[in-house]
Amino acid sequence: MSLIVTGSIGIDSIESPAGNVDNVLGGSAIYFAAAASFFSPVRLVAAVGEDFPAAFLEDFRHFNVDLAGLEQRQGSKTFRWRGRYHTNMNHRDTVSVELNVLAEKLPPVPGKYQDSEYIFLANTHPAGQIELLEQFPQRKLAVADTMDLWINNEKPTLLKLLQRVDGLVLNNDEAEMLAGDSNVIKAAARITELGPKFVVVKKGEHGVFVTHGGAKIVLPAWPAEAVVDPTGAGDSFAGGMMGYLASTGDLSANGLRKAMACGTIAASFNIESFSLGRLKQISRADIDARLREFSQMLRLDN
Repeated sequence: MSLIVTGSIGIDSIESPAGNVDNVLGGSAIYFAAAASFFSPVRLVAAVGEDFPAAFLEDFRHFNVDLAGLEQRQGSKTFRWRGRYHTNMNHRDTVSVELNVLAEKLPPVPGKYQDSEYIFLANTHPAGQIELLEQFPQRKLAVADTMDLWINNEKPTLLKLLQRVDGLVLNNDEAEMLAGDSNVIKAAARITELGPKFVVVKKGEHGVFVTHGGAKIVLPAWPAEAVVDPTGAGDSFAGGMMGYLASTGDLSANGLRKAMACGTIAASFNIESFSLGRLKQISRADIDARLREFSQMLRLDN
């Protein structure tokens, strides 16, 4: 049941048709941790710079994230990202990015974390993902996220990572880029040939597709009436998915299907506000209520 995540913790500035925010908490690891916390306790390994606002630590505490692996590094600056969404929020522009501490070595894994069994390598440099993964000999499930930056610039290292993980999470554009095939079904199948037992392809408002042991699983997205900020939607999906898997230990195709539904619902709340605003307002009861409604929507019988 021990779930651990490593990835980026950042300071974001975001423009969307719903408004603008500057210098808010972001990064793949915090969105993942917040969503996963509704299902399972979460451990975190990440680094921030000396400029990281102390007030942001309250958000970690709100979600009861274990911070023994969070290092505030003197002399370094926190990862920063500025993005702009268009009217079609499936598309965004990265206006600026400053890797800062994200380009440095990951902090050491605390000794008490080394018994972690469920490992999620949120989006960061694949060399750092490999280094962290090797510190968990008791792992039952290891899943990684990636992005176009690493596919384009660090593909040999990424391919080494794929030989070591059980699952990979990426969006449809990234799947096409990695596999060299625009058909999502074929792309996912080709990626499993690179090592992972299953591949999760996120398709934004069009839902999610998973291939697992020959089985194909498809779920739609939650029919959101208003999207404020899609930032972190994929990370919160992964958090809900991994949180469920860590809490149940069910790694079957059916267990993965239920985990995908949990991830879908976590992401559906995340997009309703900037940063972690909406996730901070809800409880597990809200997640469960929307899950029941989502399940009812998918029924084909009477």
